[in-house]
Amino acid sequence: MGWCWVIGMNTELFQSIAFEPGVGTRRAAVMERLPIRTPAEMLFYFPRDYEDFSNFTDVQHLVPDEQQTICARVLHVYSRFASRGTITTVDVEDGTYGLAQMVFFNQRFRETQFVRGQIYLIHGRPKQVRKRWQFAHPVVRLLPEEEVRQINEQTVPGNRIGGLSEENVLDKIPTAASFFGWQPVYRLTEGLQGWELRRIARNMLEKYADEVEESLPEAFRERHRLLGVAEALRKIHFPATKEEMEAARRRFVFQEFLLLQLALGVRRNQQRVHFRAPILEATPEIDQRIRALFPYSLTDGQLRAIGEITQDTVSGKPMNRLLQGDVGCGKTTVAVYAILLAVAHGFQAVVMAPTEVLAQQHYRTLTRMLAHSSVRPIPLWGGLRRSERQETLQKIASGEAKIVVGTHALLQEDVQFAQLGMVVIDEQHKFGVQQRATLRKSGESPHYLVMTATPIPRTVTMTLFGDLDITTIQELPPGRQKIHTYLANQEQREGWWRFFREKIEGGSQGYVVVPHIGALESSEVQEMEGEEEEEGGIATLAQIFQELSTGALRGLRLGMLHGRMSSEEKENVMRDFRTGEIQVLVSTSVIEVGVDVPNATLMTIESAERFGLAQLHQLRGRISRGKKPGYCCVFPSHEKEETLKRLKIFTSSTNGFDLAEVDFSLRGPGNLFGTAQHGLPPFHLADMLRDREILEESRRVSAELLDNDPGLAQPEFRRIRLQMLKRYGKALELGDVG
Repeated sequence: MGWCWVIGMNTELFQSIAFEPGVGTRRAAVMERLPIRTPAEMLFYFPRDYEDFSNFTDVQHLVPDEQQTICARVLHVYSRFASRGTITTVDVEDGTYGLAQMVFFNQRFRETQFVRGQIYLIHGRPKQVRKRWQFAHPVVRLLPEEEVRQINEQTVPGNRIGGLSEENVLDKIPTAASFFGWQPVYRLTEGLQGWELRRIARNMLEKYADEVEESLPEAFRERHRLLGVAEALRKIHFPATKEEMEAARRRFVFQEFLLLQLALGVRRNQQRVHFRAPILEATPEIDQRIRALFPYSLTDGQLRAIGEITQDTVSGKPMNRLLQGDVGCGKTTVAVYAILLAVAHGFQAVVMAPTEVLAQQHYRTLTRMLAHSSVRPIPLWGGLRRSERQETLQKIASGEAKIVVGTHALLQEDVQFAQLGMVVIDEQHKFGVQQRATLRKSGESPHYLVMTATPIPRTVTMTLFGDLDITTIQELPPGRQKIHTYLANQEQREGWWRFFREKIEGGSQGYVVVPHIGALESSEVQEMEGEEEEEGGIATLAQIFQELSTGALRGLRLGMLHGRMSSEEKENVMRDFRTGEIQVLVSTSVIEVGVDVPNATLMTIESAERFGLAQLHQLRGRISRGKKPGYCCVFPSHEKEETLKRLKIFTSSTNGFDLAEVDFSLRGPGNLFGTAQHGLPPFHLADMLRDREILEESRRVSAELLDNDPGLAQPEFRRIRLQMLKRYGKALELGDVG
């Protein structure tokens, strides 16, 4: 837990915390649920928040409208009714016998919260009302007797506070500001109170903070304005000011980002040094033969991407390249070029997609493009019959199968390639780091081209995709039709469906996308599609399908598609939609990527607030893929200001890169790219959104370190190397370095 992979010399750091004074076996068993099992884990169990109890004073010296803290005892608690509800008043006195009040509106539960004689820290902006100081809705914290005793035992510079009784502790607490200041708020568990964890943290810091080995050299810390580890530990738990907390937090955030950037850099270096890959040269003859299969001219962006790929494939080292671009920019064409380049040199190629719907789309695309070629792709996904699968596995192992298109099924142990030269992975963010490397067998490594139709913010490319070279296609192919996007309210629903129906009856096709399967749903499907149950007016697939079939779209041919259907059922539905047998496809987000039906020009998205901006943009990209303009309308399930603001951003922009940046700033990387599923250990303290500048700096510093010392072999970086290997060695398949 936390930062316990920080190296420490004192073995007591790693013994059971039950042996520490004031803990014991009972409390240790409770703390284990956090989990805090050792003093080291307590040191690196950082606060989730802070309460500001700095700026101590007494009642007689309060200043109006300034944030201040007093320590006072409860005298009386009473409520009265007012025109707009109840007012609960708590009379308090401090050690100077100054009287003040806490006032709470419509919170009668406060009557039982505050008990006469209890001592509280009270923080807020006081006002004078009828010659009495009042704190309206202050931040309050009870001082238990145990904590009062702790305060009595503290030595404050210039003032020894010792042996005080509870009665006169109020006279002395204002001088003990250093004991309070910014108070840590920890994540707790049942049976453990905040004051207990604060006391244990103080004890562990006093006893062990100086025992934690410093992993960053002193000159390095000075150059990058980083606190030493002992000082940072003390200040992140009990800062006197916000500035101290930020400085301590910066030390650990920088270190956490630095470890990841070093690990990604070492991975790149090791791949270039230790792995060999086939040399795949795009000779004029091969280039001409491949391009002849495309019934259109390549865009400048596609040509640049192909140029970068072919530069990699002649180096003799494995290509590890991310190809990103907006919806409809032609990434698939570039991927097909890379696949055929490998086949032209006698190697096998693989296309791997996260869903069968997308894998089937790639299979159809390749089959169509290779109709006049001697090479045929073969499928490998979960829906194959056992005999079909066995036959496919034999063709792969013998090398007869030159192009294999599939899903996660390609990663199973019994899939053995004769001579794999190129791996194309679509929607890379839905695969883990280790999954990408699973296809690498002994001998030569294949080249890897991973693609995403979700433009990725730079901050994310430096972390989740930091071991890859990046190629971006900005421009769209000529002739791509415009998509008109609308945000509609419930009053406009009837008009939209009338327009939708007219277009369908005129020969177009359309999608209706909903966030939930509804009555058909299972927990398995929820997990697969990333859906969560929420109360409220969230539209469901079953509900919408029923309403449209009997209402606005009655008489039209509607079909349904969702993740719980079998492979055969999905394929039948998609076939009927492609051929026009189904006019309107009511679906969950399984059609988000890869579905290409040129005649589909209409899209309705229900409960649109349930999708991120990048996902909405992906869904919208399913229409207007032919010669007609597209029309997309989003309906939120409520009209909260924040929801409408976000959806207006979506309707006002068709630039996926801009929307991805906005989505990242609004929702963070976890929701946007499923970082928990990516295969890297989660950050403990660092936040890609909040700490962008520190991430940028750590990336620069990492590059400098590895340029000068690729294996981190210098003795001064031994500890940081050990930390890196312990943290990321397994996830990124790093051998020992240095």
